[in-house]
Amino acid sequence: MINKQSLWFVTLFSLMIVLGIYYFSQDQKNIAATNINSGSESYVAKTTEDESIDVLKIAEDEATIGKIDELQNILLDEEATLEEKNNAYDELEVLSNTKKEENEIKSIIEKEHNFKSFVKINDNNINVVIKSNIHNTDEANKIIRKVQDKFKENKYITVKFEG
Repeated sequence: MINKQSLWFVTLFSLMIVLGIYYFSQDQKNIAATNINSGSESYVAKTTEDESIDVLKIAEDEATIGKIDELQNILLDEEATLEEKNNAYDELEVLSNTKKEENEIKSIIEKEHNFKSFVKINDNNINVVIKSNIHNTDEANKIIRKVQDKFKENKYITVKFEG
């Protein structure tokens, strides 16, 4: 049975994980200039070419936060059954582990291959989007092998170059 103290711990811990992932995934160097003029309601923000990867990251982060909120509502709902609460807790753990694996893969790609990337894991499917103007199949194969080495079971890995 989940008591209130462990429920709050899980809730706050999952929120910290999501916010930490969001914080570290945002590059401050992507924002080149910002000009805000509140009097005339004009906003100008110039960004670098990494926008497509950033858009994917932000969309994924928003979806993750929405899913976490939904699961936390189930955990906090007094009318929810014990089985529903346990399932919600298990889903939070899976979500947390998936985000951790995605970040590990991103850091491997950035350290070993010097590419900015977006990684999405869905069950046995791993989608990797690489920010590069050069579409190199040899490099894609190296990335696929490196990602597969992280897992015991076979995964369906796709690498897409954008740039």
